[in-house]
Amino acid sequence: MKTPAKPKATTSSIAKDTLTTAAKPKRASKSAATDAKSTTKSKATKVGIVPKLSPVDQAIQNHLIFSSFKTNAAATPRDWYDAASYTIRDHVVERWVKTAESYYRDDPKRVYYLSLEFLIGRMLSNAALNLGINKELKDGMSALGRDLENTVEMETDAALGNGGLGRLAACFLDSMATMDIPATGYGIRYEYGMFKQTIENGQQIENPDNWLRYGNIWEFQRPEVTYDIKFYGHVVCGEGSQHWVDAEHVVAMAYDMPVPGYGGDTVNSLRLWSAKAAREFDLRHFNDGNFEQAVQERNDTENISKVLYPNDASVLGKELRLKQQYFFVSASIQDILRRFLSTHEMKKQADWNILPDKIAIQLNDTHPSIGVAEMMYQLVDVHRLDWDFAWKLVVKIFAYTNHTLMPEALETWTVDLFGRLLPRHLDIIYKINFEFLHMVNHHFPGDPELLKRVSIIDESNGRRVRMAHLAVVGSHTVNGVAALHSQLLKQHLFADFDRIYPGKMTNVTNGITPRRWLNQANPGLTALLEKAIGKGFKKDLTQIKKITPLANDAEFRKAFAAVKHANKARLAAKIEQKTGIKLNVNSLFDVQIKRIHEYKRQLLNVLHVITLYNRIRNGEKGITPRTVIFGGKAAPGYWMAKQIIRLINDVAAIINEDVAVGDQLKVVYYPNYEVSAAEILFPGSDLSEQISTAGTEASGTGNMKMSLNGALTIGTLDGANVEIMEEVGEEHIFIFGLTTPQVAEVKASGYNPYDYYHSNPELKQVLDMIANGFFSIEEPNRYQPIIDNLLKNGDQYLLLADYASYIETQDRVGKLYQHQDEWTRLAILNVANMAKFSSDRAIGDYAKNIWHVKS
Repeated sequence: MKTPAKPKATTSSIAKDTLTTAAKPKRASKSAATDAKSTTKSKATKVGIVPKLSPVDQAIQNHLIFSSFKTNAAATPRDWYDAASYTIRDHVVERWVKTAESYYRDDPKRVYYLSLEFLIGRMLSNAALNLGINKELKDGMSALGRDLENTVEMETDAALGNGGLGRLAACFLDSMATMDIPATGYGIRYEYGMFKQTIENGQQIENPDNWLRYGNIWEFQRPEVTYDIKFYGHVVCGEGSQHWVDAEHVVAMAYDMPVPGYGGDTVNSLRLWSAKAAREFDLRHFNDGNFEQAVQERNDTENISKVLYPNDASVLGKELRLKQQYFFVSASIQDILRRFLSTHEMKKQADWNILPDKIAIQLNDTHPSIGVAEMMYQLVDVHRLDWDFAWKLVVKIFAYTNHTLMPEALETWTVDLFGRLLPRHLDIIYKINFEFLHMVNHHFPGDPELLKRVSIIDESNGRRVRMAHLAVVGSHTVNGVAALHSQLLKQHLFADFDRIYPGKMTNVTNGITPRRWLNQANPGLTALLEKAIGKGFKKDLTQIKKITPLANDAEFRKAFAAVKHANKARLAAKIEQKTGIKLNVNSLFDVQIKRIHEYKRQLLNVLHVITLYNRIRNGEKGITPRTVIFGGKAAPGYWMAKQIIRLINDVAAIINEDVAVGDQLKVVYYPNYEVSAAEILFPGSDLSEQISTAGTEASGTGNMKMSLNGALTIGTLDGANVEIMEEVGEEHIFIFGLTTPQVAEVKASGYNPYDYYHSNPELKQVLDMIANGFFSIEEPNRYQPIIDNLLKNGDQYLLLADYASYIETQDRVGKLYQHQDEWTRLAILNVANMAKFSSDRAIGDYAKNIWHVKS
């Protein structure tokens, strides 16, 4: 074996991969007096730009002038946001430098979290709160005549994700930094994110989400940190090795964002990759007048990091998705190995044995699973390690988190596409699969069907590469994200792998960061809790259990209810601003906000809304006033989900305009659901809708955020709902519907939706109204496909089977809400029992049981 030369470093100092390409800033407090003194005789001072101010005030003022080149009089609200962000960023960067230096000095084992999504939300308020200087920032802005809350609203959400997967990744980064775990997140710097959703004529319209229009103060471009990414070409063999030749080349450039932990000095990094052309501009084409061709290569290349989840309905769309995944995974693994080699000299093959002791890579779902093959490519082809030796290293390095129970959601790629785009990696996967199947056949001889089921190459559906299988085979640990989910993985989806690799499957229930979802999103409740039990719960959520006895304290219940009412008023004002719909703040705020998908059953919620509407029209008395709020995006190519959005809005249009209904029932669709919207929606919710068909939701985290903010849950025994029920108690949650075993039993016994349709008059009336165009008079057959799905096509997610139970449980919800004091008592008990669902607990589990790092 040849030991290759150490790779040429592309950075220049001890913190070469993250920080020191920018000059280390001084503390704002130290620079303030100097800045003021040095400008006392300037023209600026004559017009009062730099008055004598406190340190934070002065820093903001200085950044307004020196970073934004604006006077107070000329400054726009965005300029003030920029100045405030630069000020807080100075404090963050100082800690960031020290963190990076300590990692290089101490050489700890590092965790690398690979995810196609990171829904990090707004940075300014989060950083100020985590650093403990939010009050100083608020006072500083106030002294300058600015309101911090309005200033924060100028920040655009980073469009780096879509749903729970990306928000989970962001929560985990927060916890790793707070718990002082050396970690880096890796993803893609999407130029336009997924899309910005507007609702026009009741329909979802996808608009480009140009979140970088005004730049991003929180990112640092690293033009010196670039990697060559190859696509296409072919493989040639020679002298016992294989070579990937004639490939097209793309450049991955790094952009870094800080991840400040709470209450400490650790600031970790989120490194995002942007695609750049190896040759951005062809002058010959330009001089020949072929202007489009002159920039064609650049445009084609930059498409890779242009949009999150491009529509994969076309062949080109599928190819672009695979390109995205390999692009960011290859750049990340090259970067991980470069960092490792910058502090460890590899003179012989045996020296590489230290690699798994220094790096742990977590694959967040199947998107980055190509990393298994890429690491083999890097170790075998680039660094010339023996195959068997390299494979032992790979399996010790990788761990894989599965986020779905649906076989159709596990990514597969046709062998033709994969081989054309990544020919060397297909060869590597073939060899991994050959050796894996040989091992399986040795331990389980005479079972060809087992070999077919577990093979990384699916031979039965047009030859496809099963990425989840690659991740399972190439990882030392595979975890589900809720107890039920992990159990079902072992019993069904990965049952064969559980036989082959006993002990490889485990569970780590998801969690949420209390810093974002309580301290930042709900300052009123945070202040109430601080007064009652101190501040420790922000870093140790187990302390929140201390409020349990206060559920029986009348004064505390009164204060808790006042906080909830204020949060509802804030939400109602935001909804009126966005939709023009005025809400009854005293009504029950019934909220379902999540990605639109048939298995999440927003449609079941709609059926309940129409049922309530019919009861009100029929003059039924004693119905609790209710505001039903929906929010979430449907994938651009998911026609049925988009029809459900349209139905919700058509139903809302009829109900909200019906004078006979008035404030008894309102229906709202909150457009463009994102992190900053969630920070208002969760605290303002009374009822949390977690109503997926049992056995379909892996975990869910919205359920946790709702409960932590004092909402009661109505849900099925699905995902993390099961564990929430165990924590808060069956009497403090509204559970309905079929269980996972019952779902299987109903389907196996020949489920007939028409049986439920004909036997339940309320259900029949609701479905007939939708089918006959009651909510779409101008197009009566608009929703016939939805009705056909429910009645003629088998009702895959058993809405009709669960309808009666759901309606009965919603009736109990309405009755309890009429007893506000008891409702508040239960809400307090929900908050008190959320400790298990902290992302700190989840990361502690990963650190101890999977990554084997100190936490």
